[in-house]
Amino acid sequence: MRIAIAQINSTIGDFNGNKEKILAFARRAGDEQQAELVLFPELAVCGYPPMDLLDQDRFVELNIRTVHLLQRELPGDIAVGIGFVNRNPYSRGKNLVNVYGIILDGKLAYEQVKTLLPTYDVFDEARNFESAQRWPVFEWKGERIGTAICEDVWRETDTPGTAYMKDPVRELLDQGCTLLCVPSASPYVAGKLKVRRRLAERIALRGNIPLIYINAVGANDSIIFDGRSFVVAPTPDAEKSAGIKDYPLCVSARAFKEDLVCWNSSSPLAAKPETALTVPVLAPGLLQEDPFKAGLTRHELDILEEALIMGIREYMRKCGFKRAHLGLSGGIDSALVAYLGVKAVGKENIVCFSMPSRFSSQGSRDDAAELASNLGCRYEALSIEQVYTSFLSTLESVFEGRTFDIAEENLQARIRGTLLMAFSNKFDSMLLTTGNKSELAMGYCTLYGDMDGALGPIGDLFKTEVFALCRRINERSLAEKGCGIIPHAILEKPPSAELRPNQKDQDSLPPYEILDEILKLYLFNNMSKDEIEAEGWDGDLAARIIRTVARAEFKRRQAPPVLKVSQRAFGMGRRMPIARAVYEI
Repeated sequence: MRIAIAQINSTIGDFNGNKEKILAFARRAGDEQQAELVLFPELAVCGYPPMDLLDQDRFVELNIRTVHLLQRELPGDIAVGIGFVNRNPYSRGKNLVNVYGIILDGKLAYEQVKTLLPTYDVFDEARNFESAQRWPVFEWKGERIGTAICEDVWRETDTPGTAYMKDPVRELLDQGCTLLCVPSASPYVAGKLKVRRRLAERIALRGNIPLIYINAVGANDSIIFDGRSFVVAPTPDAEKSAGIKDYPLCVSARAFKEDLVCWNSSSPLAAKPETALTVPVLAPGLLQEDPFKAGLTRHELDILEEALIMGIREYMRKCGFKRAHLGLSGGIDSALVAYLGVKAVGKENIVCFSMPSRFSSQGSRDDAAELASNLGCRYEALSIEQVYTSFLSTLESVFEGRTFDIAEENLQARIRGTLLMAFSNKFDSMLLTTGNKSELAMGYCTLYGDMDGALGPIGDLFKTEVFALCRRINERSLAEKGCGIIPHAILEKPPSAELRPNQKDQDSLPPYEILDEILKLYLFNNMSKDEIEAEGWDGDLAARIIRTVARAEFKRRQAPPVLKVSQRAFGMGRRMPIARAVYEI
């Protein structure tokens, strides 16, 4: 049987647009690929994640109506698998289910409800959906096709906070399933593709069946979907001397782009396969690898860059913005955001503002101007000195007798934020925030100042990762053009907010190489001060960092969404109380 994977980018709530895309891909699958079955991602009809739109009855009704329209309009000679929201078919439980259906000859010939409903990280599916109670198979063209929707195959991992009693894959295998489809909306995390493929091979080995992984592509709010759908399948000649089978990657779709690829189950290696991934046994915890901890390779940095670029582009497109702007300080964070913005929407749609104060060095001004010139985008210099002086004069009587401190420092950031938001209002331009994860963690940022904006593209990158990505960008630029696009001085000078004379970040923060490693242990592994100290780090420093992270929670609650690229991002992925005791120290 010829099976097509339609890796599409659905927009949440755009039922007509999603329908037309499904129709177009299904027709292409039949006409161009001669496919007999075409499979779309999880919740392709309504977009993922719909969150509390599911509380709105009209949203659910339009979603179901779209499925009925697809039944009428899809070609009759091809089976089409789509994900959508449906009413709960069972006698009790939540009102809705996350379902995958197959439409054939105008009828909804098959439905599988999602079984495992994640509630960790950015997921909150148990809030709205009821779990499956049945696991049917769909018989078509000599195959017994089973469906395990996204999380249904992740039961075998050791994800913290999950302990699933049901095993939907086993239920399907017990019914003689000969082919397993895994429609997914699996968010991008650096290094996650290898984890997905190893998991798929483990399941394929367990059942001795092909596995088709159909992933969403695009971005919705903080979540980036990388696509990279694939098929792994056993081959008749794959027996090894040890009795272990080799499961080559038969088909692989593109990263961060819509794609349509086809696989023939009767000749599984008709397409040129990539290098096989032979993983007969996985050590405990292998599926929770942290690629950042080990350091990202050049290839992983390039993929990370693609993810961030698509995240910016999709956020702007789906929110209706055609242009964006940012403050360009001459530092490395704003340099990276400017570069990503230009790559995302083009140099003609990005404006960079230099807003020097009395404390801004000439070097930083020159570096900002040079970067904007290298990028080819519009560059504006707006001195804030006059406004700053006016503010200080206004506050002079109430600040009388007080020395210069953080109040005067943050005032500069807030003036800049006001100017940037004024430009946003006047020209309908989206403000990109330039803070990184290390700064957000420690509250080393100013509310209503440098935290202003609609999106934080690098808010899930630690400072050391910002440096690594910028160095990789320059390395590639040097190889391609003979010069680095990011000025060398930006990469080499000590980071500074330049809000007071001779200020350096490390006047207030530990060295980033140390800070970031302790933050990973606390944020990713939930370690306490004592546990971090047991790993060899200074206990007093760990306590200071934990306390500071907790006290800065009120700032992060008011920050713009960040593009999630790690296993745990601020925002949806880390929901912490603001008012609490810091018991971890």
